[in-house]
Amino acid sequence: MGTNLSESAELLRRAGAGDREAVNELFSRYRDRLRAMVRLRLNRRLQGRVDPSDVLQEAFLEISKGFADYVRQPTMPFFLWLRHITGQKLIAAHRQHLGTQMRDAAQEVSLYRGALPQASSVSLAAQLMGRLTSASHAAIRAETQIRLQEVLNGGPHGPGDPGTAAL
Repeated sequence: MGTNLSESAELLRRAGAGDREAVNELFSRYRDRLRAMVRLRLNRRLQGRVDPSDVLQEAFLEISKGFADYVRQPTMPFFLWLRHITGQKLIAAHRQHLGTQMRDAAQEVSLYRGALPQASSVSLAAQLMGRLTSASHAAIRAETQIRLQEVLNGGPHGPGDPGTAAL
C-alpha cells in the first residue's frame, strides 16, 4: 500500500510538471471507479443515448486542462477532485439531453418493452397505426382485410366476381 501511495505521489508530481503520460496513468487508475459512478447516476432515459465513456472522455479533457491548477493548490483529495469533475460532466450531459425542447429524451418511447429493445418495420408500423387509428378506421380496416382475404382465397368476392371491383 505504501508503494502505491508513493507511486501516486510521484505521478502527481510529474503530472503537475506537465507530464501528459503521468496524467493519463493517474486517470487510468481511477477510470473503472469513475465509470461505475457514471453508470449508477446516469438517468435511465439517457442510457441508450449517452455512453459513460463519453462522459469520462469529457471529464478527462477538463482534468487535463485544470491539472496544473489543482497541483498548485489542491483543495480536496485527488480522487474526490476527479469525481467532482466527472460529476459536473454528467450533470452537463443530463442538462443537454433532458433539458432541451427538441429531441427531448423524456418524450422518447420505446417500441419494444421486452428485455432487449428490438424495433422492426412491423413493430414501428403497429406502434404508429395503433395510436392514430380511430374506432371507425379500425372497423373499416378489419372489414377490408376480411374482404381482401376472401378475394385472395377465391371466396364470395373472388376473381371475376362483380363485387371485386368494390375493393
